[in-house]
Amino acid sequence: DFDIPLLLEHTVTKIHSQNRVKAVTIAQVDENWNPIPGTEEDIECDTLLLSVGLIPENELSKKIGVELDPITGGAIVDENLETSIEGIFSCGNVLQVHDLVDNVTQEAINAGKNAAKYIKQKLREKKELVKTIAGRNIGYIVPQHINRESFSQPLIFFMRVKKPENDVLLNLKANGRILKKLKKKFVRPSEMIELKTKTLEVSSDINEIIFEISPGGDN
Repeated sequence: DFDIPLLLEHTVTKIHSQNRVKAVTIAQVDENWNPIPGTEEDIECDTLLLSVGLIPENELSKKIGVELDPITGGAIVDENLETSIEGIFSCGNVLQVHDLVDNVTQEAINAGKNAAKYIKQKLREKKELVKTIAGRNIGYIVPQHINRESFSQPLIFFMRVKKPENDVLLNLKANGRILKKLKKKFVRPSEMIELKTKTLEVSSDINEIIFEISPGGDN
């Protein structure tokens, strides 16, 4: 729009300023995202806006062998925020990038409580795990699996959609049956969806629950 050029595979290499921004230097990048010498170009401007993505820092998790989710970049956890390694818990932006610091804090509190339960041997052992599957227009879900016995207690699921949609339903399905549905006026990839359930009736033959977005939220 407005004849604004979109330059892909470019990066800002220098900011020219004297008390405030005067111009920037951009350059093309190679397949490794390194600036290519000789492709530099100066653009006069008075403002530089940066849109910076966040990736969970999990070097320690990798070193100790925690299984990571390729979509979130964080650990794969159950409803207790326990990772694939018993006694190791993950929370906050190292688990998934949150919109609000309030959610980071609450998730940290939950992980701390569950870690304390584990130390006191009061945390349920992992037995039968039910996977959470990202269906139509769902990018990812946290937690990635749930202990079957925990469906009788309150649970919290976090997810993001792949693309914007208006007037939709968020459905939880298993074996073709809808376990829960929630109307949403709109969904956006930039806004995390938080879904709380009191109880879910999950039969013993169910090994996965599908989360999906479907049209029809205005009905």
